[in-house]
Amino acid sequence: MHYSLPKYVYESGDNMHLATACTHAQLKRLRGGWCSREKMALLYILRRGPLLSRCRGSLFARSIYTTDPFDPKEPMFKKVLVANRGEIACRVIRTCKYMGIKTVAVHSDVDSRSVHVLEADEAYCIGAAPSNQSYLCIDAILDVVKRSGAEAVHPGYGFLSENMDFAAKLTEAGVVFVGPNSKAISAMGDKIESKKLANAAKVNCIPGFDGVVKTQEDCVKIAQEIGYPVMIKASAGGGGKGMRIAWNDQEAVEGFRISTEEARSSFGDDRLLVEKFIAKPRHIEMQVVCDKHGNAIYLNERECSIQRRNQKVIEEAPSTFLDPDTRRAMGEQAVALARAVGYDSAGTVEFLVDEHRKFYFLEMNTRLQVEHPITECITGIDLVHQMLRVAKGHPLRMKQAQVPLRGWSLEARVYAEDPYKHFGLPSIGRLHRYIEPSHIPKVRCDSGVTEGSEISIYYDPMICKLVTYGDTRDEARHTMLQALDAYVIRGVMHNIPLLRTIMGEEHFVSGDIHTGYLPQVFPHGFCSTPPSSHFVVLAAAVYVQDQLNACKFLDDGDTLEANLWSVQVATKDTKVPVTLSKLNGGKYCAEVGGQSVEVVLPEDLSSPLLGVHVDGTEYTVQLPQRDFAGTMKFLFQGSVVDVTVLTQEAAEFLARMPEKPQADLSKVVGAPMPGLVKSVAVKVGDMVGENQEVCVVEA
Repeated sequence: MHYSLPKYVYESGDNMHLATACTHAQLKRLRGGWCSREKMALLYILRRGPLLSRCRGSLFARSIYTTDPFDPKEPMFKKVLVANRGEIACRVIRTCKYMGIKTVAVHSDVDSRSVHVLEADEAYCIGAAPSNQSYLCIDAILDVVKRSGAEAVHPGYGFLSENMDFAAKLTEAGVVFVGPNSKAISAMGDKIESKKLANAAKVNCIPGFDGVVKTQEDCVKIAQEIGYPVMIKASAGGGGKGMRIAWNDQEAVEGFRISTEEARSSFGDDRLLVEKFIAKPRHIEMQVVCDKHGNAIYLNERECSIQRRNQKVIEEAPSTFLDPDTRRAMGEQAVALARAVGYDSAGTVEFLVDEHRKFYFLEMNTRLQVEHPITECITGIDLVHQMLRVAKGHPLRMKQAQVPLRGWSLEARVYAEDPYKHFGLPSIGRLHRYIEPSHIPKVRCDSGVTEGSEISIYYDPMICKLVTYGDTRDEARHTMLQALDAYVIRGVMHNIPLLRTIMGEEHFVSGDIHTGYLPQVFPHGFCSTPPSSHFVVLAAAVYVQDQLNACKFLDDGDTLEANLWSVQVATKDTKVPVTLSKLNGGKYCAEVGGQSVEVVLPEDLSSPLLGVHVDGTEYTVQLPQRDFAGTMKFLFQGSVVDVTVLTQEAAEFLARMPEKPQADLSKVVGAPMPGLVKSVAVKVGDMVGENQEVCVVEA
């Protein structure tokens, strides 16, 4: 099935639209004189140009515009300002360009060379790097709206997307807020008030205390009345912040203190509520779209149960758990709640679902959700397009019975994080090598970075939302495995090893998941799996090929090296002897553990992605570091493996060498991640004991 290129503009991870609409106006201005921003835009196209020819292969089999296509005759905004950065700003800009809408980007001083700045038609600096001096500065954004002549503002997600004051001020200024009205934002933005409204709309709610918990004593008393365990969480919260589970009175006191501090620092609102904690629930949400004419539909569910620290890691649509009756009931309750608050945009109603498929209202997000692409994949509906239509005042053109559910989609959030520390602590640095796997069919990469981009301490460390689609869940999962193996990220640590491991883990494969999945499957934290025999012979073959490529030749053409190699492959915990003989080309025969294994390597080992075959099985591996002494770092099936390959003779000599003593770090206290020291509880000369608080670092 073939569709014309423009329909797929934003689905390609290679920012295809920049080449087709980057824009023509900018290129025309180049004739009149060079400016720094236009230079950067042109350089950006040239740098990524070689990838564009491969974009057709990465497109989904089904156009996202098929279900409710864009109508060019429909009145629409001429210019939209995107009040955000990174991936979501790029996402909104691409749909705007497809619809013929000019776009305005805003940026902090450290984001001046970011991708969203280059993709927009205009860009304005609004302040310094800290969010409260730029992306959260309402007055600065309103000033740019006025200067640019933008008719509407799309807030994306995060930052000011759920700020009722921002929405209200835009309305007062005669500018359209591409999102719900400020009253709906206010009603659903407060967890306490939203729960009261949900009860009134006959939406299933978690048992708990509907008022504000004011003191530690109140918290303990309410928790005892509800019955442990309970969830203590911020009323104005989101993103997993200001949430603590308490299993007894002591944990309730501590949870109240920590949640209050987090809520105050993150949201400027320290009000808390307490409700029953549901053990091992699934987190399933319903996407709704409502217009200004009383029409409302739900676009089926997304399952977001794979989480760390109450933040989503992997999402999928539909859920493996819901039956048609439960799906319908959840969707109807989501629509009922949206109608009750006069909702008029795209939004998401989140539920917790227990093992008996009983579901309970959690919260409503009054914005475009991070994981919206998977809904677009299974319904064929562009949610940004719908938000713009609704904001312009157009009615929905689709009835509930017309909403399709086709195939399966998975989304993996690729973060600049160290997955081996608490399932992911942020990593900062520059992407000195970056290649998205968008050449793979049915893969979508929603990102806001490119090679050379900086991952800083100031913003969320998300690199990309990697999305796959298939007719079945298994097809989408296998495509995801392939895409994760082919994703090249150098310069920062990333969580691809964790994502890759989850995709092949038996509980995930069977759909047996819940919000406690990660600590259940990895009770001692995430760690790489031991290298397989296939990896061992692969490492040995790479070493031998490197050595052969480095050999000098005698005058008569004979090589200095023998055709039979005996080597030792050493990882952190294992040392395995391997014997290899070179056949023709990049083909080797290896003997390991009494078995004969054939290995086929590409002749060029310098490529960022290596397609290899071991015993007939094809693998995509990465070799970011290696030297001719046999020290190498592999990315193999989601594992990062440091390996040393030596000849048997060299290994025997090494075994006789004295080991270098390890540095004593027992008295060194280091922060696990970049952050801000909020308080210091000790002073120089104090004696400290085990588990005593030394300082508090916020990140």
